[in-house]
Amino acid sequence: MRLLLAPMEGLLDFVLRDVLTRIGGADRCVSEFIRITGSLLPDKVYLRTMPELLSASHTAAGTPVRAQLLGSDPASMAANAARLAALSPEGIDLNFGCPAKVVNRHGGGASLLQYPDAIYAVVASVRAAVPAHLPVSAKMRLGFNDRSLMLECAQAMQGAGACELVVHGRTKQDGYRPPAYWDQIARIREAVTVPVVANGEIWTVEDALRCQAESGCTDLMLGRGMVADPGLAWRIRKAVAERAGEPLPEGYRDIGWPDLVPALLRFWELVCADLEPRQRAGRLKQWLNLMRRAYPEAEAAYQHVRVMTDQRAITVWLAELQARTV
Repeated sequence: MRLLLAPMEGLLDFVLRDVLTRIGGADRCVSEFIRITGSLLPDKVYLRTMPELLSASHTAAGTPVRAQLLGSDPASMAANAARLAALSPEGIDLNFGCPAKVVNRHGGGASLLQYPDAIYAVVASVRAAVPAHLPVSAKMRLGFNDRSLMLECAQAMQGAGACELVVHGRTKQDGYRPPAYWDQIARIREAVTVPVVANGEIWTVEDALRCQAESGCTDLMLGRGMVADPGLAWRIRKAVAERAGEPLPEGYRDIGWPDLVPALLRFWELVCADLEPRQRAGRLKQWLNLMRRAYPEAEAAYQHVRVMTDQRAITVWLAELQARTV
């Protein structure tokens, strides 16, 4: 079983990749998408989204990170993939799943799921432009307005050279509204021969086990579920091991609130070092807001910090929180 950490624009960036992979349990991360619109991007654009490129494409904890590109023009995607490949990423992932209106209006993301031939052209151009040893994978949804072309799209990705597919179990039309249709991922898995990773609405261990059963996929990609519960990957590994009658996975940790307070401090340090002052408090509140789903202590922390804006006051509060938690 492999557990991948999803890319999430505006949420799961290199800061959270650093913090969550220090907690552990994920086998690989994917960067937020780097949008390709026609020009050849300078190295600084790739490095801004994925600073792990300066560390052999790994987080500080040693977890590999794959770079994700989003675009619809085969020639431009190929040229930028070649430039990105020169920075030695762990691999290149292609985004055919983003449901954002601004992205879809310009022919990117999930909008390409209406055109299997266009998907084939993009994947084939990128595959031909980068060294043979470099993995090229793709992430897709079940379709744009409906699922009528999902098998053709998946087969186009595989036929053009994608070595792995991550499938989010909803269409663009579905957005992020529950449920995710894991049983439809099973149809894609049966239609291709490359590995398929199931993604979407995996918030708990029970969700993960049901997703595996319904999709037929052993491998999962975790997004908001792992942001809300940073110990989720470890708990999934424990449940799978116990079900198989195997020992606990190597490095297993039972993550509780006391383990997350130092992670909050690390997160805050990275946010303050990277973001504009006006953005910093909001990022901390965003993470605590999600963690309220899994940790009662996060509710109290969120209620305390949600009215705070001063960076120094938040830093003092976090230090006091750690002192009380130890």
